[in-house]
Amino acid sequence: MPTRRERWEDFKKSPFLPATVLVFILAAAAGLFAGSYTYTMANPTPHRIPTAVVGAANASHGGEFLAGMERALNASLQLHPYPNLPAALAGVDQQKVFAVLDVRAGDRVSLVVSGASGASVAQVLAETAPKVGAALGVPVTVTDARPLQKGDPRGLAIFYISLAAVIIGFVGAIQLSVHARALNPWERIAYTVAYAMAGAFVIAAVVDWWLGALDLPFAESWAILALTMFTSGMVFTMFNTLFGRWAMIPTWGLMVLLGNPSSGGAVSWPLLPSVLGRIGRWLPPGASVNAQHTAVYFGAYQHAFPFLVLAAWALLSCGVFWFWRHRHPGGRTSEPAHAAPQGEA
Repeated sequence: MPTRRERWEDFKKSPFLPATVLVFILAAAAGLFAGSYTYTMANPTPHRIPTAVVGAANASHGGEFLAGMERALNASLQLHPYPNLPAALAGVDQQKVFAVLDVRAGDRVSLVVSGASGASVAQVLAETAPKVGAALGVPVTVTDARPLQKGDPRGLAIFYISLAAVIIGFVGAIQLSVHARALNPWERIAYTVAYAMAGAFVIAAVVDWWLGALDLPFAESWAILALTMFTSGMVFTMFNTLFGRWAMIPTWGLMVLLGNPSSGGAVSWPLLPSVLGRIGRWLPPGASVNAQHTAVYFGAYQHAFPFLVLAAWALLSCGVFWFWRHRHPGGRTSEPAHAAPQGEA
């Protein structure tokens, strides 16, 4: 009869050990997935909202209104003074502020929100301001200077297309590792570029040309999605090089559990827990949402930072993969014809 040690050795060599480990990993991943998205998205709460102020903010009605807004929001408004309304709206377009408070009138307040800057922030401010004004006896008018496109009234389409690029990006790399295992390193990178370009084109075409949900700056949006898919695919390839068959764990943790909820796509950064709001900008999903959001709504003010973040992750992943390519569980060795055993054609 086998001893306990012998049974354990047999179990370690069998497929039942990794299958058992996967049971616990998948159970933990399910809980973490639900928890991370619920924590960040179920009850978004404002923390610090960059807000432009036009006029004398320390005037009696202006100061009282601002204090009332902070109490009602249980958050602080980061006030940025501007000399006039056009300058403040330029600050909105440059994504330095999320709203404008105009307190120049002696007896009223004008709140200008920007749905395109962040639908969730605009909704919170637009709902809160009239209540505060009514409590203080100050008339409040609310307007949306930069509304969302008609096909995307909740402002979620950019998050969804970025999410698709991230998920399909690393799923594509997984499929290459399963069905095209013999690809050599440069071939693997080339095919990752190929499916990233093709997949990004189809995503943009479906959302813009077919569904009409977003009017995309097509070439720029295609490029952002392709860079996102390539980066996501190479992140998995990097982890596959470092961790082998367990590469899905760090990839899922970085890109899905941490990256997507903190991307600012479904819930704007001022409403996220402050740490996540800062981290999200430095991860591929957040960089993708950031670049895409600016391209669609504030194209004249596109900035380099999100592209640099995506490029840095892509270069890091390619560099690690190439440097340790001998450890990657794939590739093939080609032998010259004269090296074949005798008797073989």
